[in-house]
Amino acid sequence: MSGEHQLLGRLLLERGLITPEQLEHALALQRKSGGLLGQILVAQGYVNNLQLYEALAEQLNIPYIGRRLQELAAAADWDLARRFQPEVLLKHFFFPLRREGEKVIVLTSDPRCPHVDRLVGDKTGAAKIEKLLASERDISWLVEQCFREEILGEAVTGLFYRTPEESAMRVFVPWQVLAGYVIAVAYLYWLTREPIGALAFLVGGLNVFFLASIVFKFVLSLVGAKFEMEGAVTEDEVRALDEKSLPVYTVLVPVFKEPEVVRTLVEGLKRLDYPQDRLDVIFLFEEEDKETLRAAKEARPPANWRFIVVPKSFPQTKPKACNFGLALARGEYLTIYDAEDIPEPDQLKKAVVAFRKYPDKYVCFQAALNFYNRDENFLTKMFTLEYSYWFDYLLPGLDRLNLPIPLGGTSNHFRTEKLRELGGWDPFNMTEDADLGIRAYGRGYRVGVLNSTTYEEANSRVRNWIRQRSRWQKGYLQTFLVHNRHPFTFIRKVGFRGWLTLQVFIGGSVATSAVSPFFWLMFIYWLVTRSVAIEPLFPGPLLYISLFNLLVGNFLAIYLNMLAVFKRGYYHLTPYALANPAYWVLHAIAAWKAIGQLFTRPFYWEKTVHGLTRQEGLPVGEKGFPGSTAVSADI
Repeated sequence: MSGEHQLLGRLLLERGLITPEQLEHALALQRKSGGLLGQILVAQGYVNNLQLYEALAEQLNIPYIGRRLQELAAAADWDLARRFQPEVLLKHFFFPLRREGEKVIVLTSDPRCPHVDRLVGDKTGAAKIEKLLASERDISWLVEQCFREEILGEAVTGLFYRTPEESAMRVFVPWQVLAGYVIAVAYLYWLTREPIGALAFLVGGLNVFFLASIVFKFVLSLVGAKFEMEGAVTEDEVRALDEKSLPVYTVLVPVFKEPEVVRTLVEGLKRLDYPQDRLDVIFLFEEEDKETLRAAKEARPPANWRFIVVPKSFPQTKPKACNFGLALARGEYLTIYDAEDIPEPDQLKKAVVAFRKYPDKYVCFQAALNFYNRDENFLTKMFTLEYSYWFDYLLPGLDRLNLPIPLGGTSNHFRTEKLRELGGWDPFNMTEDADLGIRAYGRGYRVGVLNSTTYEEANSRVRNWIRQRSRWQKGYLQTFLVHNRHPFTFIRKVGFRGWLTLQVFIGGSVATSAVSPFFWLMFIYWLVTRSVAIEPLFPGPLLYISLFNLLVGNFLAIYLNMLAVFKRGYYHLTPYALANPAYWVLHAIAAWKAIGQLFTRPFYWEKTVHGLTRQEGLPVGEKGFPGSTAVSADI
């Protein structure tokens, strides 16, 4: 080992902070992946920041300020620091503390970094720079304190002030309100003058829309099934990665009132097959949530992970917290994991390969989501069928047809620079992920599908499921309204097929769920009474369309859910696809709840309770997502 490493290693050994075996292990990791020895030791949990930087201070003969950080922060010149962007300070880990005459005092985690001298000289014109040693966590804390209000304002209203037409901060724009009133009044007038004709028109229109939805999803399923044996990234490509070339990767982990799952989450993130010293893991806590913060500290994560407390403000939503974390992210790439997530260990490496393999227009890759507690009860089985169909067939179908992809709420892998360019997430949208996928497509970017899986906890309680699903449905309605504010402009940007996807796949998902019960009731009424009273509502061809929807449409919906089990081998779930009509009743309840909340509580984030399952981790024998069975993004 080099003289520099020998000195640091010897210092830590002499202080009794590490063992010879730990040092050898750290050096072996360094030979494999590169990086600084000190960062590797911290990431492995062999030493903490205080221990490491006190040894480095002795090695470099530079004062370490960790024990008097609060004192220095009180005397800091925040205006001087605000000449720099937060991401620049965090990328190179330095913080300009204050000016003393012609000299600027700078805190840095690496006094030998040449970028610090150049950046500070360019921004301040200082003739001399005095450096003090600070840990990466110390500097991250100072940056957070300095830019706190600015970052919060950007997290909440940044998207609205830059591009208000893309923000859900306004639920309806004036023309949408006016059009809604005009259509409602005109239809009610028609209903009073010619009730049979008006009702027949409504029933016919809804049936045509149902037919369009059935055909659209059937085509997506066929395309997704056709290419199911292709993968965006192969195992050989992952093995061929040179770990020394891997960039810093930010992992955002927004948590709220979830202390019971934090320890499992920490252990799952530790298992990621990625150099730990290049993982920028950021836990995002709400200001009021002391319990989860305490549980996270007790889980003893690696010392290079960061805990960031998001200031309390309206709206209190996951996307607002993620925007706050995005401003402080260091990684070239970024992903999000929820508190109950268990990603496959090589997922980050697969994402890196995908970003390098596909054109720059791909700003995001969506990994598949599935459930580790799928066999817990009837609800988790139905949820698993739905997710398997959605992520393994529908999204790959959208991908292969070059249509906009509504992202899932977790395991989205982004180019951080492009994510910032897009404005991050909309904090007022309850499905900020789906909205971001549509917004990216409207800006000319692509979203690809990654052949990796993140396992989550399926909702196992009906009321909790309805709360979660109604929030998603409300978000879909918000996304539908936002991107239909300027429909002709949207068509010019995304084409007719992209516009149709928004109508049928986003708006149509809620509409069909909400309206289905009325058609079921009409059919049951006719089946029981054999009454001819409803015959005038189905004149001519509409009767055949209605029969097609009833017989073929429902059959296809059940059959496609059966199809969902084959890619993952969940064959024992096949009979449960026949129970889909019962599951659709829950969808209808959630849809109507979402519609009501869109008018009464549009920005209310209904919390989904996690940690309810009795099962921990992946089922015995679970192999995860087969590496060769995901659909690739098409170059």
